[in-house]
Amino acid sequence: MDSLRSGPIASDKMQHPPNGPAVRRRRVVIMGAAGRDFHNFNVVYRDDPTIEVVAITAAQIPGIGGRIYPPVLAGSLYPRGIPIVEETQLEALCRAKAVDQVVFAYSDVSHQHVMHAASRALAVAADFILLGPKRTFLHSSVPVIAVCATRTGCGKSSIARWVTRRLRDRGKRIIVIRHPMPYGNLAKERVQRFASRADLDAAQCTAEEREEYEPHIAAGDVVLAGVDYAEILQAAELEADIIVWDGGNNDFSFIKPDLQIAVADALRPRQIATHHPGETVARMADVLVVNKVDAASAGDVEIALAELRAVNPAAPIVLAASPIRLDDAPAVRGRRVLVIEDGPTITHGGMAYGAGYVAALAAGAAEIVDPRPSAAADFAKAFEKYPHIGRVLPALGYGAAQLQALAQTINSADADVVVSATPVDLARLLDINKPIVRASYEFAETGEPTLSAIVDGFVEKKPMPAELSPAAADRG
Repeated sequence: MDSLRSGPIASDKMQHPPNGPAVRRRRVVIMGAAGRDFHNFNVVYRDDPTIEVVAITAAQIPGIGGRIYPPVLAGSLYPRGIPIVEETQLEALCRAKAVDQVVFAYSDVSHQHVMHAASRALAVAADFILLGPKRTFLHSSVPVIAVCATRTGCGKSSIARWVTRRLRDRGKRIIVIRHPMPYGNLAKERVQRFASRADLDAAQCTAEEREEYEPHIAAGDVVLAGVDYAEILQAAELEADIIVWDGGNNDFSFIKPDLQIAVADALRPRQIATHHPGETVARMADVLVVNKVDAASAGDVEIALAELRAVNPAAPIVLAASPIRLDDAPAVRGRRVLVIEDGPTITHGGMAYGAGYVAALAAGAAEIVDPRPSAAADFAKAFEKYPHIGRVLPALGYGAAQLQALAQTINSADADVVVSATPVDLARLLDINKPIVRASYEFAETGEPTLSAIVDGFVEKKPMPAELSPAAADRG
């Protein structure tokens, strides 16, 4: 409690508006995970003299708490910046600072999780709110296509890459703006531009960042990301005919989209209306995509269609496959295989396994080796925190120590070969004592309507189908 009371925040500041009496600034805590929280602060609270954001809390991502949102980003009202504290301190923080309002600002969590957070805030006499799109949207001078999802791991990014290729083939200059992942020096990461792997190396990107940026770069995309999305958008507008928002963590776009695509997972058909803000994304969408229909049962595809229709009866629904390819399938056949999966998909995405596991079995692996007996301490903790994970290793790498733990876990596993389904080229980052076979997957259309026709119509500025108008009108 003493550290909270003596932190870099004045607890009873009075603000003198230019044309009015002194008023007590309303005290706010933003609950976040180094993404939506920073954006909401920047666009809603940073320059508001009636509000004092006393702290931002940290969840989901290790190593985020204990930092300061720096003054250069926080603005003139916060000359000492804003402390970022662990979410476990929420109640103590609210009591110590007499907090008036708690703003929930992170994603890919169950509705139950959100209401538990609300209960914690209400129990210490604070209001609890979520900021909506109209207050947090940035507005672009060039057209924007947003690709978002109902859950992490739906295959959204492969669809975003497909969209960028489709647009480039039609002669358009494309800039991808990616949902934030500012895990390093926040001031240096205000605006980031990635056009090559050398750019990723220079920025000392984590494995999690590389998972999202590397495939776009390999496909020929330029990616902008960072912390201050107003400045990021301005930079993108200088280069782009069309901006593609690649949304992460099933969040809705920071930039008002002209065409919003929402992706659902046929392998998790009952998780369309169970998580925040995935349900919001589905309800807002102009176009819905049911992905992985090639891997799901017909019954699960029908459930996904019914769940989507229940929340968004107007938008057209595209069925999509996500075929998985191994770089060297014969190297897997008959071997003992350690499977590495995309990290967030397996951890807070809630999946027991992913594309790597499916590909290894299809290629005739003799055995899928359980990584838990060889897990380094960081990974043992992850398996304990996420007991749903099966016999696969999530590619966690939020910093140098975790990357070293990943290498140790791989090298200690009693396996002949590694199947890696993370988009990161692990061989470039880690010294591994086993051959690595990479698994990849791409978007493939199947049936009607097609995403091709919808994207082409958008480029040609054809009138949008009538069924697309309600969601667009609601976005304001």
